[in-house]
Amino acid sequence: MQVIVTGGAGFVGANACKELAGRAEVEEVVACDNLSTGSADNLVGADIELVEVDICDPASVREVLAGADSVVHLAARPSVPRSVQDPRATHDANVTGTLNVLEAVRHTGAHLVMASSSSVYGADPALPKVETLLPQPRSPYAASKLATEGYAHAYGDTYGVRSLVFRLFNVYGPLQPAGHAYAAAVPAFIDAALRGDPVPVHGDGHQTRDFTYVGTVARVLADAVVRGVHHDGPVNLAFGSRLSLLELVAELEQLLGRTLEVEHQPPRAGDVRDSQANTRLLTELFPGIEAVPLRDGLSATVEWFRRG
Repeated sequence: MQVIVTGGAGFVGANACKELAGRAEVEEVVACDNLSTGSADNLVGADIELVEVDICDPASVREVLAGADSVVHLAARPSVPRSVQDPRATHDANVTGTLNVLEAVRHTGAHLVMASSSSVYGADPALPKVETLLPQPRSPYAASKLATEGYAHAYGDTYGVRSLVFRLFNVYGPLQPAGHAYAAAVPAFIDAALRGDPVPVHGDGHQTRDFTYVGTVARVLADAVVRGVHHDGPVNLAFGSRLSLLELVAELEQLLGRTLEVEHQPPRAGDVRDSQANTRLLTELFPGIEAVPLRDGLSATVEWFRRG
């Protein structure tokens, strides 16, 4: 089996590539990335071919995906704040890029696994978030991800493309970058803590998230590929935890053995207040899958930052 991973040199992509490369059923893993946010260093030491491709170039996408048995589509322009600053660039990468992937896949018959986002739930206060909730995106990023879901399911109905769309919830872990304006909470907090700087918390810190360790996400993605799992609707990929940002700071304090200074910053436009996944559908499709405990995941992430 040949598996192509778009965005394969990025945070989730590189972790997924390494997991796939360790599966006996997978003969070849090819990471496709334009290296705008990913890095070839993320794949060092793994038996993975890296091909530099921009998913916004349809001809290149068709060429590189031509021999794939399965495609894991993770390439995207991430971040809610980044989308607020430049919505058109987010649309081009996330929506048009996904359309290019779908066009390539429908001509080859490859199985498709792709990433959407919990941000599509948006303003609906209901918890936990079940996949049947009416999406209410609050940012250009969320709107772009909802559009990609619609395209994937439309291509299933129209062209018979077999796909599985995961809504990812606040994935964290090794290879996730910090040190930039759009950094996610976990890497930003760990980076600041290890540097001895105040931990930057946007808003009051009582907003909650369903943090999911990247190793678990990679295992689910690989299992979906190997078993050819597909579904006619989105599937939450998270485990129903709910932790506030201040509680996350407290977890890091316990792990590091010291008190951390918190610096409250203005809330970020487009952010949702609370997020928590309903897990029923995930556990039906992937029986036996278990989440890595938060303390274990944070410990592994801190060690990766320290080695870097």
